[in-house]
Amino acid sequence: MEHLSTGLQEFARYYHSRLGQAQILRQRRAQAVQKQRALISASDLLEKVRLLLQEASDYAREQARQQVEYMVTQALQLVFGPELEFKVELLQRRGHPEAEFYVVSRYGGVEVKTRPQDARGGGVVDVISLALRVALLETARPALAGPLLLDEPGKHVSDEFAPNVAVFLKTLSESFHRQVIMVTHNQHLAESADLAYTVELREGCSVLRRV
Repeated sequence: MEHLSTGLQEFARYYHSRLGQAQILRQRRAQAVQKQRALISASDLLEKVRLLLQEASDYAREQARQQVEYMVTQALQLVFGPELEFKVELLQRRGHPEAEFYVVSRYGGVEVKTRPQDARGGGVVDVISLALRVALLETARPALAGPLLLDEPGKHVSDEFAPNVAVFLKTLSESFHRQVIMVTHNQHLAESADLAYTVELREGCSVLRRV
């Protein structure tokens, strides 16, 4: 009987160990899926900007390039610091204009040029995507009125830089006189809002409470 009890205890320990490992793997898989979706969304957005630049005239294309570069660079530097810059390179391939996007990093006088998806992980991609959305919105003709709606902006930006994302959103709201409405779990972003609510699920109903 004692041998059986010991065996059951060993089995229980093995079971809980494997269960913990399975939970960790599920969490990692969920994080990987979220990151993949964010990268796909960013790629789609870059493609929209690329098409916009392709369809414009030479003069309009150059003006749009400069404006996009400036707005995204300002966002990157506000969040991550002055060593980052966003570059748009206009090319001619098979008689058609095309655009390539890069993040330029400077470390100790050395310049490194990479694709947005390869620059410092998902945080940089998040900020670029956010800035590009604003750039497309503000340069649209005819002008598009209304608030800027955001779902988990800067989700992959680290805690170190999250307060800077809040400053960026506040700055663009004031600069473009455009209301920002967002859903977020980030405390820094929530605290930067002029008006904030929490939504809790209670007995199948969403309960709204002003913070």
